[in-house]
Amino acid sequence: MGKIDEKSQRVKYIRALERFVKSAINLLKREDFDKELFEARVFKNLEVLKKVEPAHLDQPYTKALENFASSISLLKSKDELIKEANLLEKLKTKKSYKKEKHKKRDFNDGY
Repeated sequence: MGKIDEKSQRVKYIRALERFVKSAINLLKREDFDKELFEARVFKNLEVLKKVEPAHLDQPYTKALENFASSISLLKSKDELIKEANLLEKLKTKKSYKKEKHKKRDFNDGY
């Protein structure tokens, strides 16, 4: 398998994971949450996820994404899943923040 094939396989796997997780999170955060509907949707989406061949993931976010997908498939409680979803979202947005370079120069309180 070539390097390009591995990369495309990994991208397909990550996109499938993100689709699966996003649909589950949307169902979890609805005000009219129904456990039976949630389980039915999870099993339906899990079949689609199983069609994609798993790939090796190195990044912390993608590993956490894979772990959360397995937590969803184990049908943990709603509160646990929401907590994990929030931590996953925090991990995803963490890399988009930039460190302020000249912090000391901007702060001047007059002393």
